[in-house]
Amino acid sequence: MSPSPPAVPPASPAAVEMERALTRAACLGVRARQHGRLVAMTGVPLDRAAVAMLRRIADRDPLRPGEPAQALAVRASHVTRQVRRLQKAGCVTRVADPEGSRSRRIRLTPLGEDAVARLGDAGARDMRPVPADWSPCEPRRLADLFHRRVDVFDHPDGERRVSDADITSPTA
Repeated sequence: MSPSPPAVPPASPAAVEMERALTRAACLGVRARQHGRLVAMTGVPLDRAAVAMLRRIADRDPLRPGEPAQALAVRASHVTRQVRRLQKAGCVTRVADPEGSRSRRIRLTPLGEDAVARLGDAGARDMRPVPADWSPCEPRRLADLFHRRVDVFDHPDGERRVSDADITSPTA
């Protein structure tokens, strides 16, 4: 008989609700219908996976090829395929890595920068209808909190953690 796993304290109600909200938000962003609207609004003819990769490259430009695989939790072969597609579309190029003579990094081209800008603008336009009962500072506060939370998930060594004390009320 194998030993039972160590007891893990239950998640706080705030953490449970945060997970539910983030999951719901993530699902909205990957719906095929939403992506179709984004393509129609921007004229950027890339599939959802390519758009996610393009945005990741923009966040870390220039980046090493292995970085998106780790960050997006996909296999390296998936990244290779997407980078090839983005290169073929003229959105990215490979450049020499200043830290290694034989290494390469992925960098946006001007066309890729334009695509990221158009995608970001179209996505921001979808965010403009703010609920009438929100104060003027709440949209900025929500964005800040999302960034803080995603930064915790994205932290490379996985050591950084957020406690309930780090979560403040929306009116704070």
